[in-house]
Amino acid sequence: MRLTRFAALAASAVFVLGAAACGGDSKSDGGSDVKKDVNFAAGTTMEKLNKDQKIRIGTKFDQPLFGLKGLDGKPAGFDVEIGKLIAGELGIPADKIEWVESPSKVREEYIEQGKVDIVVATYTISDTRKQRVDFAGPYYVAGQQILTRKDDNSITGPDSFKDGTKKVCSVTGSTPGKNIEQYLKDKTTQLVLFDTYSKCADAVKNKQVDALTTDNVILSGFVSDNPNDFKLVGEKFTKEPYGIGLKKGDTEFRNFINDTLEKIAKDGRYEKAWKDTVGKVDKNTPAAPAVDRY
Repeated sequence: MRLTRFAALAASAVFVLGAAACGGDSKSDGGSDVKKDVNFAAGTTMEKLNKDQKIRIGTKFDQPLFGLKGLDGKPAGFDVEIGKLIAGELGIPADKIEWVESPSKVREEYIEQGKVDIVVATYTISDTRKQRVDFAGPYYVAGQQILTRKDDNSITGPDSFKDGTKKVCSVTGSTPGKNIEQYLKDKTTQLVLFDTYSKCADAVKNKQVDALTTDNVILSGFVSDNPNDFKLVGEKFTKEPYGIGLKKGDTEFRNFINDTLEKIAKDGRYEKAWKDTVGKVDKNTPAAPAVDRY
């Protein structure tokens, strides 16, 4: 069986995770210091999580390079590493993180219902979402693009859908799913929505749809895992600032996460998290964007 480049990466990530769990030192899997003897103001979310020595982090389980469930049943990727870094600043080691699969359509709901403490899941910050949850960040700015079958040259970008003959897939409740509608002649027949991007990728491969659209880095993961089946076409046509979702009104916790993001951008941990995950495919390490302390 041919082991793809991404499969090898996933296996490596699983090995690292296992090694870290057995190490017993103050390092999390991503190499970040787990802070010891930290103190937080009484009554804050940070104090509660630190005392409980547990944090529930919502992420994706089906997105190569950002959040993909590994052979050990745990996700691996850039979002996962960012989550570990936040947990480490709270004094919580990686093996005390409860990873909760959080597809696009349930992220706000999971935060509101207290099923997760934070969501790090290729979660685009938007004014609509801010009505229900708060965001720290952004910690990365992606851009929407198009994935097609490698042998299909009929699609060159979003304008290729305007004649109404091509079907495109995205995920229910996602920003890319809404963005692509303006390029469709008839969204009721052209837009196919699933709950996960992996189902969209399968639909492209099986010729049920002609293309998949979401953020470029997510699509790059699918291409790296299936280089003989998929390709990216056209240029990025949106800007998607990824933020960390948390309960609305928890200003102290949002400030803490923003402080953490600024800290890891300066001390090299952000760059390391990228190089250990997405950087295996994309060698151009991005500069961490300025956080928005709205």
